Amino acid sequence: MSENISIKNWADDDKPREKLITKGRPALSDAELLAILINTGNTTDSALDIAKKLLASVNNDLYKLSKLTVKELSNVRGIGPAKAVTIIAAMELGLRKKNDVKEELTILRTSRDAYYHFLPYMSDLQHEELWVVLLNRRGQIISTHAVTRGGVAGTAFDVKIIFNLALQHLASSIILAHNHPSGNLTPSEQDIAITAKLNASCKLLDINLNDHIIVAQKGYYSFGDEGKL
Repeated sequence: MSENISIKNWADDDKPREKLITKGRPALSDAELLAILINTGNTTDSALDIAKKLLASVNNDLYKLSKLTVKELSNVRGIGPAKAVTIIAAMELGLRKKNDVKEELTILRTSRDAYYHFLPYMSDLQHEELWVVLLNRRGQIISTHAVTRGGVAGTAFDVKIIFNLALQHLASSIILAHNHPSGNLTPSEQDIAITAKLNASCKLLDINLNDHIIVAQKGYYSFGDEGKL
């Protein structure tokens, strides 16, 4: 077995901490950032080696990593309960930072704005939910509401609930959103039918349907961007 070289013996440009200080956060790989959290290695692996093994165990998917428990993280050799708690705390801070994005979005100008507004509400759901954001004439957010909750494969839809909310708050336009827990962003036939029905109803009430967003953890589908409205 070849001798493991401790990170402290690496060149400064290769050390994760020093690299972050001199080159900035974007210069570090996921494994290097994780190695900083892990802090120390063991007799056979450096902190970076352990980080790479941990990422490999979740197919290099940070979303999957964020879902691991202390026990699951500790299954990787070199990570004990203390290091597992550190990783979980860091992942939670990242999630909370992402959730704070919605407070900065007072005006939704693009489908990307809408996606990041809805993402905190839906990112961790294992079932489908339908949400609506109500906007005034300037495109400013009046309020955001959960409309219906469904199962893994779909959710019920009642146009009356949406329009009741819109009329109560005197909304000039709305944006609809629902999530696909599977991560598949292709709209279903039901999604297309719901959008067409709602769009037609909006025109009758002089309320504009700005968009319908399908939300997934790693991206979104916009009916507006795709010319489906």
